[in-house]
Amino acid sequence: MHYPFWDTQIGYGLLMATIAIIHVFISHFAIGGGLYLVISEIFARKRNDSHQLDYLKRLSKFFVLTTVVLGALTGVGIWIVIGLLNPAATEVLIHNFVWGWAIEWTFFVVEITAAILYFYGWERMSAKAHVAMGWIYFIFAWLSLAAINGIVDFMLTPGKWLETGNFWDGFINPTYWSSLVFRTGVCVLLAGLYSMLVASGIADSAAKKRTVRYNAIWGLIGLVIVWPTLLWYQASIPVELMQAARKIMTFPFEVMHLTYWFFWPMLAFFLIFGLLIPRRMHMIVAVILLACGLGYFGSFEWWRESLRKPYVISNYMYANRVEVSKVKKLAAEGFLANLEYRTGNDGADLYRQLCRSCHTIDGYKGLKLHYDGTDMDFITATILGEHKMKGNMPPFAGSREEAQLLAAHIYQQTDHRHLSEIYHLAGLELGRKVYEIRCGKCHVIGGYGDVTKSLLGLDDDEYNDLLDNAADLAEDMPNFTGDEKERAALIEFFKTLGKGVDNASGI
Repeated sequence: MHYPFWDTQIGYGLLMATIAIIHVFISHFAIGGGLYLVISEIFARKRNDSHQLDYLKRLSKFFVLTTVVLGALTGVGIWIVIGLLNPAATEVLIHNFVWGWAIEWTFFVVEITAAILYFYGWERMSAKAHVAMGWIYFIFAWLSLAAINGIVDFMLTPGKWLETGNFWDGFINPTYWSSLVFRTGVCVLLAGLYSMLVASGIADSAAKKRTVRYNAIWGLIGLVIVWPTLLWYQASIPVELMQAARKIMTFPFEVMHLTYWFFWPMLAFFLIFGLLIPRRMHMIVAVILLACGLGYFGSFEWWRESLRKPYVISNYMYANRVEVSKVKKLAAEGFLANLEYRTGNDGADLYRQLCRSCHTIDGYKGLKLHYDGTDMDFITATILGEHKMKGNMPPFAGSREEAQLLAAHIYQQTDHRHLSEIYHLAGLELGRKVYEIRCGKCHVIGGYGDVTKSLLGLDDDEYNDLLDNAADLAEDMPNFTGDEKERAALIEFFKTLGKGVDNASGI
C-alpha cells in the first residue's frame, strides 16, 4: 500500500506466467545440462570418442547461449516484473530472505563464470581441468536451485514462519524437500530433452544412434524421478490448502491433469524413437519432445501458482498486497485513509489497489463481462461478498462507502443496456444468462455452492418470495436487483432445473 501502482492493460497473470515458465524451463536445463555435459565428457574421454566430444562441444555452445543469455535475461525479467506487479510481496521476500538471496546470487555468479570457462576451455584446458570446471559449474548450479527452491516454495507453504518469523522455518518449509527432489528430476529430464534436439542433427548414422539412445536414458531417468516425487510434493501440501482449492477452484486441477497427457507421450517417444529406432530421431520429433516437456513443467508451475489463490504468500498476504492481519483494520478505518499514493480518483485508486492485481476491465479476467447489463447495487453487493464467490477471492479490505466508490468506477465502464439487448436473448435463454450473471458467481450448477435442490418444485409465488428476500437467506448474499423482465426469465429458468433440460452454461 505504500507503493505507487503500475497500471497497464497487460494481464499481470499472463505476463508473469509467460516470463516465469520460460525462465524455469531454461534454468532447470541449466542444471541438468551441466550434469549431462560433465558426465558425458568423462565417458567420452575414457573411450577416446572423438565423435562424442565433437557433439559435446556443439552442445556446450547451445547450452551456454541458452542458459547464460536467455536464462539470465528472463531471470532479471522476473525481478523487474514482480517488483512492478507486487512490490509488497517482493519486499517481504527480500527482507526475510536477504541472506538467502545473497547466497543464491553468489552461487549464480560462480555458476555463470564456470559455464563460460567450460565452453571456452575445450581447446585451452587440460582434460582434467576441463572436467573439474564442469563439476564446479554443476555443483554451484544445483546449489543455486537448492537456495531459490526454499524461497519459491515458501510463498505456497510458509509453514511455521507464520508464527515464528524465523528464516529457517520459512526456508525449510513443508514442501522444500519434495520440491527439491522433484525439480532435480526435472533437471535430468530436460537434459535429455534439450540434448536430444542437438543430437537429432548428427550426420554420422552410428554416432547418432549411440548418442540418441544415451540421451533417451537421461530422459527416462528424469521421468522415473519426477513421477513419484510429484506425488510426494502433492502430499506435502497442507490438507486444508488442497481441500480449499479443490472446492473452489477446479480449473487448476484440470490443468494439473495435463501433466499426465504430456508425461505419456514423452515416455512413448523416448522408448520408440530413443531406444527402438534412434536413427529416426528427426529434429521435428525432438521439437515435439521438447514441447511436451514444456507442457509438462508449465502445467505443474501453473497449478502450483494457482493453489495460492487468493494469496500471494499463503495465509499472510493476499494477491492484492493486503496483509491478512490488516483486513479488519482497513474495513473499519477505510482503505483510502491508509493509502499513501492517491491520484484524486478514489474509485480508480480502489480498483488499482484491490482488483487490478488479478483483473482488468475488459481484457484478462475482465470485470466488464461479469457486470454488463447489471446495476450499481448489484456490483456493490458482489464486492462486499467477493470472498464467497467461486475462484477464491480475498475479502474486500475497505468500508461499505468505498465498495460503493469502487462499484461506481466499474459501473461507468460497463454496458448499461438490458441483458436481453446485449446478448440478444429472451425467455429461457435470457433466464439462463441472468442466472449466470446474478447467481452463478456463487452458485455453480453441479459445482461450487450448488443450491439446485432447494429450487426444485416451487411455484411462481415461492420463487418471487425467494428473490424478494434473497439477502436474508445467507450472509453476504445480495438482493435481487434485476427488473421484472429478468425476474420472469430467471423464474422460467428455475422451473427447468431437475427436468433434464441442458443447463450447462459455463456458469
